[in-house]
Amino acid sequence: MIGFILMLAVFVLGYTAIALEHSIEVDKAASALLLGVLVWVIYILDSTQILSLGFSTAWKEFEEGTGLKDLLAMHPHADMLEQARHFIVHNQIIEHLGDISEILFFLLGAMTIVETIDQHEGFKLITDRIKTTNKVKLLWILSVLTFFMSAILDNLTTTIVIVTLLSKLVDDKKTRWFFASMVVIAANAGGAFSPIGDVTTIMLWIGGQVTAGNIIAMVFLPSVFNMLFPLVVVSFMMKGDVQRPVLENGDAKEFTTEFERKLMFFVGVGALLFVPVFKTITHLPPYMGMLFGLGVIWIVTEVIHKHKPDEDRRKLTVVGVLRRVDVPTIFFFLGILSAVAALQSAGHLALAGNWLDINFHHIYAINAAIGVLSSIVDNVPLTAGAMGMYPIMTHSLAATYPAGEVQYLMNFVQDGPFWELLAYAAGTGGSILIIGSAAGVAAMALEKIDFIWYMKKISWLALIGYFGGMAIYWLQEVLIFHAS
Repeated sequence: MIGFILMLAVFVLGYTAIALEHSIEVDKAASALLLGVLVWVIYILDSTQILSLGFSTAWKEFEEGTGLKDLLAMHPHADMLEQARHFIVHNQIIEHLGDISEILFFLLGAMTIVETIDQHEGFKLITDRIKTTNKVKLLWILSVLTFFMSAILDNLTTTIVIVTLLSKLVDDKKTRWFFASMVVIAANAGGAFSPIGDVTTIMLWIGGQVTAGNIIAMVFLPSVFNMLFPLVVVSFMMKGDVQRPVLENGDAKEFTTEFERKLMFFVGVGALLFVPVFKTITHLPPYMGMLFGLGVIWIVTEVIHKHKPDEDRRKLTVVGVLRRVDVPTIFFFLGILSAVAALQSAGHLALAGNWLDINFHHIYAINAAIGVLSSIVDNVPLTAGAMGMYPIMTHSLAATYPAGEVQYLMNFVQDGPFWELLAYAAGTGGSILIIGSAAGVAAMALEKIDFIWYMKKISWLALIGYFGGMAIYWLQEVLIFHAS
């Protein structure tokens, strides 16, 4: 029991270190990697005691299935400690490593493609066309642009692109803070309904909880209204025009031609959009489609820049772009997902899931709590935790439960309401606080947005959008799908 509690205590301490990254001046990736290893160390050192508690459903299946029989056939004198360690190392870690690797390779491929487009200034094809200085019009243009760009690319990258653009469009700092904050809300909303728009939705898609077409169809309207409700409120409050900053010319050297910018923009965006198509056609994991697209872009950059000077070619080919990719973010996800996998393996998440069922037993209440919590705690481990708490239900599995529970359990089938709401809640709930999402943290870093200022000016708007979107999902379910 001590090891079981110690795993949770170490997770809380590690997560605190991640949350206080700037205060303790230790990068969150380092804290996450240590956390990811330490919880597994505690688990395996006290494995017999932890597994004997009976919270690990995987261990029960291993004992009741052929796994333990095969092990004892090979090692007939293996004691409980050896059995537990073999199970952890050769079953649980290998299984989780496969799931985590799919997410990491998907993210690495997506980040490289987007960075390649950005390095070629491909996004200027969009941003250079924004001419208005009216505050309300500019806010709507940027929000809608952010919403759809986030769905195609991802919310983090889109936020970086649009917030960077803001420095060329808005001179006043507080006005720019407000615009950047609304961009965060739009980016998280846009990423929530797209299978490639947010890490949490990517995790649910890769994990098989949702399919690409269904998540778009079911979460699109709630996500739209998550953005629209705050925008409408702000439109009645905001007046006047923005003052544009005076930009100096000649700051950056042009390395690319107009043709190259357009080519890389359309090839890159096309590669991202092709991923769901690839999965549908081949039934292979999405990361393979992403790596396929990256391979195509890699060849294109090598071909179009082969006659350029070495210095320019190194900056523009994928080989050079890879040096600019945010690798610490990949390590952060590796560490935090590994830590959550350990808690899932030991049975912490199953225990938490039972507690939520007993105290809430309602998918809207559970997901509303997860979404609000994601404004404080990173939505990646929250989503991973929810995926570990609740298995993907099937009709045959639901039939093994009491008759009164079957209807509730069917919310957890693939493309069920629970997973759709989880994608929405975990994706958009982070907007409630500036530190609650990767997009918010990026905007905070770029514009030095004050945490307390965001709470006073933006959090209530984000809450309106968050609960308004959940209400739209409920209406959509009741009026459209239940009626039909």
